[in-house]
Amino acid sequence: MTDAYSLLILPGDGIGPEVMAEVVKVIDWFGANRGMTFEVGHDLVGGAAYDRHGVPLSDETMARAQSVDAVLLGAVGGPAYDDLDFSVKPERGLLRLRKEMDLFANLRPAQCFDALADFSSLKREIVAGLDILIVRELTSGVYFGEPRGIHADDNNPDNEGGRVGVNTQRYTSGEVRRVARAAFELARKRGNRVCSMEKANVMESGILWREEVQWVHDNEYPDVALSHMYADNGAMQLVRNPRQFDVIVTDNLFGDILSDAAAMLTGSLGMLPSASLGAPMANGRPKALYEPVHGSAPDIAGQGKANPIACILSFAMALRYSFDEGDAAAALERAVEKVLADGVRTADLMGPEDGTAVSTAQMGDLIVAALAAEA
Repeated sequence: MTDAYSLLILPGDGIGPEVMAEVVKVIDWFGANRGMTFEVGHDLVGGAAYDRHGVPLSDETMARAQSVDAVLLGAVGGPAYDDLDFSVKPERGLLRLRKEMDLFANLRPAQCFDALADFSSLKREIVAGLDILIVRELTSGVYFGEPRGIHADDNNPDNEGGRVGVNTQRYTSGEVRRVARAAFELARKRGNRVCSMEKANVMESGILWREEVQWVHDNEYPDVALSHMYADNGAMQLVRNPRQFDVIVTDNLFGDILSDAAAMLTGSLGMLPSASLGAPMANGRPKALYEPVHGSAPDIAGQGKANPIACILSFAMALRYSFDEGDAAAALERAVEKVLADGVRTADLMGPEDGTAVSTAQMGDLIVAALAAEA
């Protein structure tokens, strides 16, 4: 028997509760069949938390998130909350989790299952077998830098409208080095290659980024192959020859853009998980938040059409990175691949000549059945 793994489940809004219900089936299967003990709690985030508490994340929920081994989050947001003040929009709950848990390394895998290669916007021969991991710095950079805001531009009479918007791109050596270390450690378990992306040709923060990543490589990870690339060229290379990459490490802004570009190489946002990791806790496990890349999809919420695979694969990442259960994670990933290879699809994966359409719950049941068949 393993030690108990503590999880806090935050289903959130829209399709979040539907896809998370399928993750719970998987968690229950591993508990019953693999000798794993999970202590699972449930709470609110996003619009659901605002409806109950008037804030997108309560202090009590934040404290629970700090105390567990891993947080599993569904999705946040929806049109019902569009007119809320910026400070209490559903997305602020997610940002608070990332910031206060100091989740500085966002892991976004872009893996193309062979059964879905034709769903990519690129040709099959370009994306078949694709397996990229983008490591995005998550708690600094232009999204958090100060000063920021919109204010009057009183000193510029030629400015029609009279306002200026300011955001500051800011990084410290320590912030760059810690996310670089995360990328190098991950690369050692994969293809042993890291490509660092920035804009050192036009941005001082990019120069710092390149120099600090190089320092970490030279002093701590000389065994890992390191290359540097300007982020705009990186975007082009992702659609020209994506399989040239193994691990990509980049800053918050570029990581946001590049990981979404890489997401479409795989054919569907409904397939893509993510992990956000921080420093190790007292038990050696990292602070961690796992969530699917897709949004809350309010247009299909409650209809049983949502694809739960991204959320299920996010739990596979939790098995691998939080609980050191790599074999279990691989088994779950194989189960997903087996179901897809059998021609089973949720609505987002259906084409004119594709296989059997199933509901959200049916997809979860079939993945659990594939797990059981392999056991």
